[in-house]
Amino acid sequence: MQERGAALAHSPVSHRPAGARAGSVVLLIAVSHGATDAYAAFLHPLVPRIMDKLGLSIALAATLGTVLSVATSAPQPILGYLADRFGRRLFLVAGPVVAGVFFSLIGAAPSFWVLLVVLVLGGLGSAAFHPPGASLVARAADGRGSGVRLSIFSFGGAAGFAAGPIAAVALVGALGLEAMWVAMIPGLVLGVVLWLCVRGEGGGRSSDPPPPPREVVRLLAGPLGLVFGISAVGAFAQRTFLTFEPIIAERAGVSEAAGAAMLSVYLGAQALGTLTSGFLTDRFNRQHILIAASALAVPVHILAVVLVPAGGPAIAATIVAGFLNMALLPPVVVMAQEMVPSGTAASSGIVMGLAWATGSLLIPVSGAFGDVFGPVAAAAWSMPLLLLGTVFAMHPSLKPYSLARGNDP
Repeated sequence: MQERGAALAHSPVSHRPAGARAGSVVLLIAVSHGATDAYAAFLHPLVPRIMDKLGLSIALAATLGTVLSVATSAPQPILGYLADRFGRRLFLVAGPVVAGVFFSLIGAAPSFWVLLVVLVLGGLGSAAFHPPGASLVARAADGRGSGVRLSIFSFGGAAGFAAGPIAAVALVGALGLEAMWVAMIPGLVLGVVLWLCVRGEGGGRSSDPPPPPREVVRLLAGPLGLVFGISAVGAFAQRTFLTFEPIIAERAGVSEAAGAAMLSVYLGAQALGTLTSGFLTDRFNRQHILIAASALAVPVHILAVVLVPAGGPAIAATIVAGFLNMALLPPVVVMAQEMVPSGTAASSGIVMGLAWATGSLLIPVSGAFGDVFGPVAAAAWSMPLLLLGTVFAMHPSLKPYSLARGNDP
């Protein structure tokens, strides 16, 4: 298996845009990532309002978050494989268009089950976007995966995810839940721009066929599985915070806007974390970054949920927690792409989408604990799971992928 992985690591695939044009495409994809993730962030700050409208328990509300996470994440490896094989442009366009249309309709859903369908359809648009987007900007297929370019892509998404809660609350406050549909307009415009600009800029299929899914599954038994695990536990911590923080804030008597602001603080810090980590990924030992970030994230995540919401100490803890959580992403994605360079979209989908979906599966269990013991206790008890990422990051099989390979950021 390791020999096969090494062979894949040297398989040349060229879809590399050049010069200023390449930079423009990277920025356009990053902006589109921001819009797509902003739409996906509409749900969380509106959970208390939706709970009142539809009469949901904490467990059912947590189920909404899990369905959203799984829909935006689990299909990514399959959609990434299809993008590697048949071309990336259509999948990129699906992000802001499909996500924008359906996530803008969550306020109009008349029942829990209709809302689930809307979340699944919007999530598929988001899932289609991430693997080809990460593949095009990081370009690990030429043997030099760039954490800097990947961090620009991730920064766009994290910034959009940070802006999404405030935008959703502001829009609903001004127009009401049922009028959220107007938010789809920017996504439709971005879809047209992407379709016109990505043509010929790496948006086609991979020049070498991606490895068959069976081979990628085999690689999950080795180093790819370790970085998958690191990403999954990081996603669990993030999903836990995003699901419980608005409920914790409401129970503490904090306003809806202040609760949304706490989410935006966390997600904004994630944007800075991924940008900083991208530069570090190209210059320092990636294993050391993963070990430090996952270990230090545990105490600050616990503080972020147990301290009084929107108070100074809680805000400080939330900033550090968000920063460390998203610092995991650039080294994880670049390492995964270097492990499977002829299937960079598929490998990105595994350590992003599939890992994020896996990390979301325990959220309903945490929600059930929240109904019994309260949201603060349930969230705080969940955070030590991040230490599994520290253990995975220490594994010696990651050493061949721990150092950058002559990047030119």
